[in-house]
Amino acid sequence: MSDELARLRAEINRLDVEILERLSQRGECARQIGSLKEGPLYRAEREAQVMRAMAEKNPGPFSDEAVQRIFREIMSWSLALEQPLKVAYLGPQGTYSEAATAKHFGSAPQMLPQQSIDEVFHAVEAGAVEYGVVPVENSTEGAVGRTLDLLLAGNVQVSGEVGLRVRHNFMSRADSIAGVKRVYSHAQSLGQCTDWLTRNAPGVERLAVSSNAEAARLASEDVESAAIAGATAAAHYGLNILAANIEDDASNTTRFLVIGKHDAEPSGRDKTSLVCSAPNRPGSVCHLLQSFADEGVSMTKFESRPSRTGLWEYVFYIDVEGHRADPQVARSLDALRASAGFLKVLGSYPAAAI
Repeated sequence: MSDELARLRAEINRLDVEILERLSQRGECARQIGSLKEGPLYRAEREAQVMRAMAEKNPGPFSDEAVQRIFREIMSWSLALEQPLKVAYLGPQGTYSEAATAKHFGSAPQMLPQQSIDEVFHAVEAGAVEYGVVPVENSTEGAVGRTLDLLLAGNVQVSGEVGLRVRHNFMSRADSIAGVKRVYSHAQSLGQCTDWLTRNAPGVERLAVSSNAEAARLASEDVESAAIAGATAAAHYGLNILAANIEDDASNTTRFLVIGKHDAEPSGRDKTSLVCSAPNRPGSVCHLLQSFADEGVSMTKFESRPSRTGLWEYVFYIDVEGHRADPQVARSLDALRASAGFLKVLGSYPAAAI
C-alpha cells in the first residue's frame, strides 16, 4: 500500500468519525425541537427548504440528486426521534407507490401497504396513519380518476407531491419472452408500454390487475405468465427481467400526492390544488380562470371530470403556482369563490424537488 493511499484512507476514517459526531449533534437538536413544537411535527415546507438549500450549496462531486437523497434519510431518521410516522400507500410491496413514499419520507417511517386508493384515504381520515401517498397522474396516460374523485369527496388535504420516473420491466419465471402467454400489469402501465408490447410480444394476452406488484405476484405463480413492473417487484417475487425500460416514453413520470389532515406552510416554491364548478352559462369557465390571469398566477393544471351529481355536469381540477397564503393567490381564490358555483381548496404544498 502506498503512503498516499494510506494517508487518504486515514483522512476518510477521520471524516467518518466527524460526520458521525455531527449527525449525533443534529439528532439531539431534532429531539429537542420535538419537545418544543406544537401541532404536527412533520413540516413538509421545512424539509423542502432544506433539500433545496443543500442542492444549491452542493460543491460536488456528488450530484444534487445524491445529496438530496442523503439528506432525505438524515431528516427521516431525525424526525423518527421526534415522532415515528405511519404512512399508507397503494400496495402491495413493490409498487411504484411504495417507491414514491420512500422518496418523499425516507426509510424511517412505518410504511403500510393498502389494497386500494380508497383504503389509503380511509386510513388517513380515520387517523390510523399520519399521511398517505396516492398516484394522481401520469405523463403518458393522464389522470388517475379515482384519486381525483376521492380528493373531491374526502376529508383530507394535500400536503406534498412526489414525481417518480417510471421504468417498466418485462419479468417472468420463464427464460425468454417466447415462453410467455399472458402478461399482467396495472391498466395504466399496459397503456404506457403499448408500442413495445405490440412489437415484441404481439401474441401475448394483456390482463389488467390492481397494481404492478400484484401482477408480479401472479407471474411468480405461473411460468407462462409475465408482469410489467419495477425492478423491486422482480427481486421481491424472484422473477427474471427479460427486458428492461420498456416504457414507450423515455420521460415517463408519475406524479403522486401526499395526503394528510393538514397542508403545508409556505416554503418559497409552492403549489396550490383546488377543485371547482362553473355555472352552466356561456363564458362561465373563462370567467373562472380570469381571476388567475388578473393576478398573474400561473396555472399548471386544468382538468375536467364528471361531478357525479347530474348528467353532463362537471367539476374542474386546477393546480396553480404559489401558496394560498401568498397575496396574489389569496386574491385569486377570493375572486374565484365569488364566481364559482362550488370551490374546495385541496391544499397548498411545496413543489416537488428533484
